[in-house]
Amino acid sequence: MRFDELYLASTGTWLPPRMELAEAERRGLCERRAVWATGVTSVCVSQSESGPEMAVRAAREALARADAVPEVRLVLHASTYFQGHDLWPVASFVQRETVGNRCPAFEVRQMSNGGLAALELAAGHLTAGRGHGSALVTTGDRFALPGYDRWRSDPGTVCGDGGTAAVLTTTGGFARIRAVVTIADHGMERIARGDDPFADEPFARRKPIDLSVTRAAYVRDAGLDSVLERIDEGQRDAVRLAVEEAGADLAGMDWIVLPNLGKGRLKAHFFDPLAIDPERTTWSWGSGAGHLGAGDQFAGLDHLAACDALRPGQRVLLAGVGAGFTWSVVVLEILERPRVR
Repeated sequence: MRFDELYLASTGTWLPPRMELAEAERRGLCERRAVWATGVTSVCVSQSESGPEMAVRAAREALARADAVPEVRLVLHASTYFQGHDLWPVASFVQRETVGNRCPAFEVRQMSNGGLAALELAAGHLTAGRGHGSALVTTGDRFALPGYDRWRSDPGTVCGDGGTAAVLTTTGGFARIRAVVTIADHGMERIARGDDPFADEPFARRKPIDLSVTRAAYVRDAGLDSVLERIDEGQRDAVRLAVEEAGADLAGMDWIVLPNLGKGRLKAHFFDPLAIDPERTTWSWGSGAGHLGAGDQFAGLDHLAACDALRPGQRVLLAGVGAGFTWSVVVLEILERPRVR
């Protein structure tokens, strides 16, 4: 989807203190031999604040930076894991604690691709002939035991906690949204389901969650080569279509914001097949924050803004992938240095 008058007005991030890998090992939370290959050196760990509470902090920051934008007409909240209450409309909480108005507020559950999927939905809402307006997109996750073991539940990726936010508008911002593309392959949803029968309650099969079990069941039937090829094909198609719609090319991107997956997964699915130089990505920052569920892209972009790395005229590509499978890619044109205070 290509847009002519859609902008990113601001971003915001709230990350708790980092726990170094060495400290986690000393506390018996992980084994270095099982984590070192990911390249992760530390992860953000919340001792008490939930994902939605951190999302609210990030949203307040983003809204403060996006003063003078039109009224927020949509709130979307994306997440990957448990949000702190059962049968609870978490997006309404985010709305109440931030904009406090009566616009629609919805939750998006597309796993690690939730943030960019929500951005695409917000973009469509704002450009559907409703006139001037803005949208608030947030993400928030806290990966805590006993339900989720951030070090072991998803071998190859270590999860960090945090909240992120982005404000989209039709009236101007620090970046113009040049293209948004999403590719889906529903045939791979079983990677997160495996052979497990449907249950009557959460954590009925195993606690904490162990994604290696469901993944192995699917790979056994589909074949490893086939699975890897489908993952790479989806990512390639999403990137290709997005840069084409933006009238650009991947080699011309000044920055590429990738999900904070383990280094092995990034190398296998991004660095090598797409010929991406890690120095043009946010990996050096992401390896110290961990995988923030649905929020890696907003947090990575916010990190670049905080480092004063964004300049007018630059092109930035945001890439996301989530179980389902879905792949989303966003291309931005930086118009001005973003406000970070």
